[in-house]
Amino acid sequence: MRTVRTSTGHRLPLLLLLLTVAALVLPPAVAAPHPGSPSAPRASGAPARAATARYVPPIRHVFVVNIENKGYDETWGPDSAAPYLARTLRRRGVLMNNYYGTAHNSQPNYVAQVSGQGPNPQMQGDCQVFSTFVQTGTVAPGQAQGTGCVFPKGVASLPVQLTRHDLTWRGYMEDMARPCQHPAPDTRDRTQQASATSQYAARHDPFVYFSSIVDRPTYCKRHVVPLSRLTHDLAKARHTRNLTYVTPDLCHDGHDATCADGGPGGLKGVNAWMKRWIPRILASPAFRRNGLLVITADESDGPQSDASACCGEGASANSPAPGIAGPGGGRIGALAISPFVHPHTWSTTPYNHYSLLASIEEVFGLRKLGYARADGLDRFGLDVYNSGWNE
Repeated sequence: MRTVRTSTGHRLPLLLLLLTVAALVLPPAVAAPHPGSPSAPRASGAPARAATARYVPPIRHVFVVNIENKGYDETWGPDSAAPYLARTLRRRGVLMNNYYGTAHNSQPNYVAQVSGQGPNPQMQGDCQVFSTFVQTGTVAPGQAQGTGCVFPKGVASLPVQLTRHDLTWRGYMEDMARPCQHPAPDTRDRTQQASATSQYAARHDPFVYFSSIVDRPTYCKRHVVPLSRLTHDLAKARHTRNLTYVTPDLCHDGHDATCADGGPGGLKGVNAWMKRWIPRILASPAFRRNGLLVITADESDGPQSDASACCGEGASANSPAPGIAGPGGGRIGALAISPFVHPHTWSTTPYNHYSLLASIEEVFGLRKLGYARADGLDRFGLDVYNSGWNE
């Protein structure tokens, strides 16, 4: 082996000298980032992500929880029957008091949150039949024209966006009997009514209304799962999905005033459920590190109670009145809790479910889908991300 003489007169093997110089010149190796982290390399063929807006903090885990059919005053007012939600949790976050549903009845609001698609009459009727959507065209902004409930594969959705960008997601459905549970195509939906043994409602599970998900059984079963899986997935940050979407059952989301199993319904049922599950989310490593929790309702009490809208919403591609008796799903409010949110604050900016979708897409650097890219639609800004994290 060749040697070289150093300035001190010592002889070193040439190979050892070259390795020493390389160690001084080259940057240190770093651990590979988690697939959901901002610096993670894209898998071969994965689309490039959009640049994140400067007002968006480095959130990497979003949690969404919906309750059912509750107007703003009923949920958040001083006489709320859910004091844990309306007072205890409310003190921990920013309350968006001009947040609106986008339609009546329930089903199209969930679909709006994960796709930006507007309602049609079948969806406004809560998809009593799990009917195939028959598409007749596409109009701006990215709206599938047609009738039916289960959208064809070509209709984009947030879950598929996340997967294509090497990000992770899961829908957690309470009382779901088996992963990816849904009615057979073009048959009556038997989950419309709760029973003493099952209170799962397919119409509150937006993921099963996309052929791009349900026509891939293995993919669907891995991503749309019973709520019981959430405990394991929250235990460690590496198990927690970038998007965690939680739907309580017909008792615990407040839909049924009296639960089919005899338990308390309405906001009392909501309160009990929140006290059990929300502390687990807030204590999870993923949330504490860089999480955002949004709690809202799908719609107000009903179209005759409040079908108002915000954000310029009017007739959609398939419905002249998304709220049946008006342009929207009514004023419902939304609470955001995060390390990037200052506790016990307010935002008066008008938002709706399309704003929520657009905000999630901004967090993860995704292009905006459907009505999430409507002109003039506000996304969560420093009125929500108001902790001073950017100072």
